[in-house]
Amino acid sequence: MIMPNIPALIAWGIFTAFFIDVGWTPVAALSTIVGPMIHYLLPILIAYTGGHIVYQVRGGVVAAIATFGVIAGSDYLIAQYNLTQPADNQLGQIHMFIGAMIMAPIAGYSMKWLDKLWENKIKAGFEMLVNMFSAGIWGFALAILGFYPIAWLVNGLMNILSAAVNWLVSAHLLPLTSILIEPAKVFFLNNAVNHGVLTPLGLEQATGPAHKSILFLLEANPGPGVGLLLAFTIFGIGAAKASAPGAAVIQFIGGIHEVYFPFALMKPTLIIALILGGMTGVTTNVIFNTGLRAPAAPGSIIAVIAQTYQTDYLGVILSVILSAAVTFIVAAIILRASRKKDLAAEAAGSDAFSSAISQTEANKGKSSEALAGLRGSAAGAAAGATDVAERTVNSIVFACDAGMGSSAMGASVLRNKIKKAGIDGVTVVNKAIANLDGSADLVITQNQLTERAKAQAPDAVHVSVDNFMNSPKYDEVVDLVRSQHQDGQ
Repeated sequence: MIMPNIPALIAWGIFTAFFIDVGWTPVAALSTIVGPMIHYLLPILIAYTGGHIVYQVRGGVVAAIATFGVIAGSDYLIAQYNLTQPADNQLGQIHMFIGAMIMAPIAGYSMKWLDKLWENKIKAGFEMLVNMFSAGIWGFALAILGFYPIAWLVNGLMNILSAAVNWLVSAHLLPLTSILIEPAKVFFLNNAVNHGVLTPLGLEQATGPAHKSILFLLEANPGPGVGLLLAFTIFGIGAAKASAPGAAVIQFIGGIHEVYFPFALMKPTLIIALILGGMTGVTTNVIFNTGLRAPAAPGSIIAVIAQTYQTDYLGVILSVILSAAVTFIVAAIILRASRKKDLAAEAAGSDAFSSAISQTEANKGKSSEALAGLRGSAAGAAAGATDVAERTVNSIVFACDAGMGSSAMGASVLRNKIKKAGIDGVTVVNKAIANLDGSADLVITQNQLTERAKAQAPDAVHVSVDNFMNSPKYDEVVDLVRSQHQDGQ
């Protein structure tokens, strides 16, 4: 629900960076966009996306209606509370990100279930009438549900979480959050932690007088991840050492943190290095009182710098550097201490890195938006090789659920191989499965997504793979494409 709407968060961050009263170029008129955008547009976009995932446009529309009820209910509850409080103790708005994430699946699944009750039972000519009124009436009912119990629940939850964060800040214990956040990231709870908890809380702070929040940096700091990958680059062995440099670039510049998860999982003691690095970064930001204007998504150093509050560049950059350095040093010590044992295990045929990739995929689960790590779409499978040979391939599409992390990495790897092979005229791009439009000659997907891709692009050749970074099928695909293009010259 969150990932497809990151562009809207980025746009909101740009508006705040330039046009609010403490922005780079304050413009009072344009600054009026900031409040409605974060309070109404973004939660409703999230709700529509979630409802659409469950039940296409119909689910999205009902989810948006229901979420507006939650927003209005939250505002009403806060207004009633503020009437009982003095002017210097007024509550601000709570932005219903969590409310949208609750209501969207409720609305989508319930509308889908209701439609099945009268499926094939409507007299001809009345279908549109029933469809429109049923969705409208059910949206109305869910908006009432959102206005009362859901708004009360979410407001209470946000107040509890805000109080907990404020206590951690006042007690100077915020760095201890890394003890929970860094392991949670490795076990693929990064988006749940960041967008489910830290982003809503951070937005509450960023829309307040400070116009920034340190919470946006607790999970998004790319320092610990790149420190771990650099340690593997120098002190690692085998496939992990070979994969680490490219993964470091993807993680640090591209912001795809999941590429370092298998490296930590193959040697769980390395999570200690990540925790210590994360704590170093948080401590640095606490000391310098630094923060971001808006979420840094994806967690790229570019996104972090772009969202840094204008007076906080020194502290934020130092937090990234120092967290990377601490993680690197601790990880290097761990890797060096176990080097002989790791070399012996590799010589005996153990493939810890491949097993860690599999574990990362298992942690991700089928329902995840995208696996932006070392599993995902890849280029080539024996089952698809014959089909490729019988069809001239000029367009290759890597497709995954969201069309972002995993498919982008696969496309990049294959694109580089095709370029090195001197093959011209072949495009390699990445898309979400839902955006496949039939123009591709070859579609490459992860095994469990192939059937969905076939339904979306039935005329294309479909190739199913599972090993993203180290697939031996890359070279087979390159050879086939080279052969086709040489024969056509």
